[in-house]
Amino acid sequence: MTHFKVCVLISAILHSDRGTQFTSGDYQRFLKQKNLTSSMSAVGHCADNAACEGFFGVMKRERINYRQYRTRNEARADIFDYIERFHNPRMRRRLANQDSKFTSLLNRP
Repeated sequence: MTHFKVCVLISAILHSDRGTQFTSGDYQRFLKQKNLTSSMSAVGHCADNAACEGFFGVMKRERINYRQYRTRNEARADIFDYIERFHNPRMRRRLANQDSKFTSLLNRP
């Protein structure tokens, strides 16, 4: 069973699009207070966040939309469970399958 790992976050980069909620002065001050660096896509590059947006869409559809969490810790634990016990193993199986397909293509005469 996977356990929560404790780490100290010294600094992180939060990537977003250029929506008004992310460019506002209040939001930028909040990030600075929390020692977070803001990173934004260039104008017109909506695909920059596609993988992340896709993952969150799937997670909401498969897990979060069907639950009501009483506490933030309950939500954290459930999302962690979803990622570690369901999503990551599924991705590993998909990648292993893709790897075997790629290898078979390379080994063709």
